[in-house]
Order: sequence, then structure tokens, then C-alpha cells
Amino acid sequence: MQQTPRVETSKGLLITIAIFVLSLTAAACSAPVTPAPTPTAATMEMDMSGVPTVPVGMAYAEGEEIRFIHTEVSDPEIARVLSDMMGSPVLVVPALANAPEEMIAKVYVFTNGIQGMGPLGFQPDVFDSPPGTPGYSPLRTIILVSWKDESKTRELKSVSEVADAESAGEITLEQPGVIVNMPFITWPGGER
Repeated sequence: MQQTPRVETSKGLLITIAIFVLSLTAAACSAPVTPAPTPTAATMEMDMSGVPTVPVGMAYAEGEEIRFIHTEVSDPEIARVLSDMMGSPVLVVPALANAPEEMIAKVYVFTNGIQGMGPLGFQPDVFDSPPGTPGYSPLRTIILVSWKDESKTRELKSVSEVADAESAGEITLEQPGVIVNMPFITWPGGER
């Protein structure tokens, strides 16, 4: 008969342990969940050593200097010119030439005139529609600007100056159908 109380004690002990485990499980399941904090630039420390950088170009928009990058272009020959100029690969993406017109802004590239840092060795490019203005897009159709009389060249810094020079018969414009992805880094009144 002594074994019977021991069995009863063991069953009681097992029941007590089971109730305790169930209460812990219930408490854990009903505890409020605190979401993890959203990482910010200040909380994210990343080792950027060894990460490639993209060279920045200088051009004009609305009469002011801007900075931008070349990342992709629809034409392999222009990709070679830009890659050589910047010392960094500009990728060829032929499908850019099929981008809808409403996605494309303009960049004026000079074929002659004042020597400078433009892709063809002349003055810097002139962009229309910088960020914050209607029509901004990083996708740009190249418009080649050629001076008719190189003795009368001057640096043009805005689309309105380009339009005035065209109206005066000083320059010709040609659109070869090449699209370049040229995101802005800085622009009049802003930066990334």
C-alpha cells in the first residue's frame, strides 16, 4: 500500500508541472510584440571600403552648375566615348532607345565651339528640366549643338540661351536618337 501514495504524489507533481508549463506558454503568447526599430543612416554603419564609385560630371541647368552621373546609354559608340571620358564603364542598354517620350528629358551636347569638359571636348552639357521642375527625368535624349561660325562661339548655360542662339541662326540642333541615363547629384536649389 505504500506504493499507492507514491504514485499519487507523482501524478500530483506531474499535474503541477503541466499547469506551470501551460501558464508560462500562455504568458509568452499574450506578451505584447514590440516592432524592431527601423534602421536609419545614423544607425547603419557600413564598411564602404572597396565599393566602386561613379565619377561625377559637371554641366549646366537653368544657368547654374550642376553635377550628374552617366550610368547607361542606348548606343555602344556613345558608351565608349563616355566610358573613356569618365574613366568608368557606362553600360550599353539598347532598350533605353524605346523609352516613351514622356519619360525623356533633354541634354544639349556641343560638337564644336569653346573647348571644355563636355563629352566631345567642348563646353559642358546643358540640361533642361532639373529635379523639382515639370518634365524631370534622369533619361535624356542627346541633342547635338553645332556652332555655324566658330569665331562667334560663347558658353551657353541654359536652355533659353540655346533657344536664343538657335533662333538667331548661330547654331544647329540635331537629335541622333541616343538616350542616356544621367541622374542628377546636385541641381539648382537641391542635392541628393
